[in-house]
Parts: sequence; structure tokens; C-alpha cells
Amino acid sequence: MARVTGLRLNGVLALLAAAAIASPLAAAAGPAFAWPNGARAAVSLAYDDALDSQLGNAIPVLDRHGIKGSFYLTLSNPSVAQRMADWRAAAQRGHELGNHTLFHQCARSKPDRGWVEPHRDLDTTSVEQMRDQVLLANTMLEAIDGRKERTFTVPCGDTVAGGRDYLAAVQDSFAAIKVGGGSGVIDAMTTLDPLAVPVAAPVGLTGKQLIAIVQRAAGQGTMVNFTFHGIGGDYLSVSAEAHEELVRFLAEHRQLVWTDTFINIMKHVKQQQARAPGINARPAARPRR
Repeated sequence: MARVTGLRLNGVLALLAAAAIASPLAAAAGPAFAWPNGARAAVSLAYDDALDSQLGNAIPVLDRHGIKGSFYLTLSNPSVAQRMADWRAAAQRGHELGNHTLFHQCARSKPDRGWVEPHRDLDTTSVEQMRDQVLLANTMLEAIDGRKERTFTVPCGDTVAGGRDYLAAVQDSFAAIKVGGGSGVIDAMTTLDPLAVPVAAPVGLTGKQLIAIVQRAAGQGTMVNFTFHGIGGDYLSVSAEAHEELVRFLAEHRQLVWTDTFINIMKHVKQQQARAPGINARPAARPRR
């Protein structure tokens, strides 16, 4: 995700948290989506960019509370090469390793993008180059965790490479794709496009604020997609204490809120959508360009 996206969404997330139900978890209004074991909602905890603070502060907390997360690796990040054994061990313990491209290309032409290096500018990268790099990233991830099925998070939420949408060139290689934007709380599961799943990138929120967003999703009977960056360090961070408060809450309410890897949640969503094609039909796939 973009290094500025979380800052822009932060105010929105805080407002949502303030408006959410304080406690306990609310019963879903209207027809409930069928979550496993009668849960009222689903939560995806995802972490972008392969940051050291995720290995040091996020994964130990997840493991301690028995919660699985999804880690979207930018393969050129030195942490991948220097701590590959740690990433491999995380995958062996059930965490998902997702594709976040080789070089985290974003559009340098957009506001607040001075940090984008010219040689990694999505504006000057072709669709064909992005396709080759994204598919190579899948191969590299398979070398780490041995898995073939994968999900993808679009860096910065930017999908246009060299003036053309590149997702159509790679979408067949993924079980689901996250594109960023929105509050992270899905309005309706039956119409959610698995190839364009919105996420929220919270920055600086408290544990109570994060929990309130989960409670909002439970009240709607849908799901929330968190995409974190730094945990108690690095950039676009939330504190280690806020993160652990959220994880502890999810562990204590696991019968009411299903927290799992993004790939497992989206496989379930697609199965449910396929059972009612007249109502839950997945939107048409993006056309190839």
C-alpha cells in the first residue's frame, strides 16, 4: 500500500470507530452472510511491505493468541533476503505470504509521491513489465513457502501502468486481489468482487478504535480488511500495544468473529457466492486490455 494512503484514511477510520458500537458485538441486521461456525463477521489482518517490525512485533503476538495473518511481501525489500528463514517459518506456522510485487511500483505523478524512485515509477512501467514482475514474484514466493495459490495486494492502490490497467494481465494468477481504498468494512458480501477487494490501512489508531471497526462489521454481518504496515516501528505504524489489544479481542471473540488469512476468507466468500448465482454472482472479471 502507499506510504501516504494510511494517513489519508486515518481520519475516516477514526470517525467509523467513534460511530461503531462500543460493546458487546452487535447482532447483524438483515440477512446474515454464512460465515463458518455461525460467526457474525470475518476479519483479515494483513501486513504490507515485508517490514522488520512485523517479524518482531506482529507475528509473535499473532502466534501467542492463535491468530493467522497475511503478509504481503515486497520481494526486493532487504528483509526478505536477510530474514528469509523467519518468513519461511511464519508460513510454516500457517500465516499467508502474499504478493506485493518485486519493487512496489507506484505512480510518481500522484500527490505526495516524491518517495517513489524514478526507476520504480509505475507511470513509466509497461503492463507487460508489470505482468512479468508480478508473476515472477509468485515464483519467488513459492520458493519460500512451497504454495502455488496466492493473493495479491496492489501497491498504493495504483492499477494503471504506462497508461493501461495492468490487473487484467495478472488476475488469473490470483485467488483474490486487494485494491485499497474505503473504510475496510465491506458493505455487502454477496456483491463483493474478489478481484477488487477494498481495504483500510490504519495509522496511529488505538486498540479501542480498531476494535470498534470490527464491531461495525459484526453489526453488518460482513467483514473488515485491515492492512497494516509498521507495528510499533517502521512507517505508517500503529503501536504494538494497539495491535495486541486488537488481536487479543479477536482471540477472545473467535466464536463471534472469524479471523483467518485473506486467502482462506476469500475462498469461503467465493464458495458462498457460487451457491446462489442469481443473487451472489461474482461481478464480471476485468476485461483484458
